[in-house]
Amino acid sequence: MIQIYQAKIDDVAALSELFDLYRIFYGKESNLIGANQFLTERIIKNETTIFLAKDSDHGQLVGFTQLYPLFSSTRMQRLLLLNDLYVLEEFRGRGISKLLIERAKQLALEINAAGILLETQKSNLIGNALYPRMNFHLEDDVNFYFWNSMNT
Repeated sequence: MIQIYQAKIDDVAALSELFDLYRIFYGKESNLIGANQFLTERIIKNETTIFLAKDSDHGQLVGFTQLYPLFSSTRMQRLLLLNDLYVLEEFRGRGISKLLIERAKQLALEINAAGILLETQKSNLIGNALYPRMNFHLEDDVNFYFWNSMNT
């Protein structure tokens, strides 16, 4: 049975291991200490909401999603950025990502957010198939730009 719940500071050690695997999945080097520090700071400063998926039969964390708060000036409402979504490979295909996304949507409704934004690589075939099934719509009427401070 999969349990979805909001991460607290006591969850950071176990979450750091999942977060590190997530970063490795996206081509980053392993850095458990950095993952722990990053997550600890985000939670302590209340800068994120992280939902965890736990296999209650084995007491193991198997996935997470991380959301950051944003605001829309034109809508004069909150938005959420679904920045991270990860499920351990051996637990994929069991609907855990859907459970995490549904919990994120529930949070958006609870805080009266206008919606949830997310971005994923074009090569993420699983995500690009999943998100439309979860009622996310591909925005093709806007341009997404990014300024990289590392390239100046």
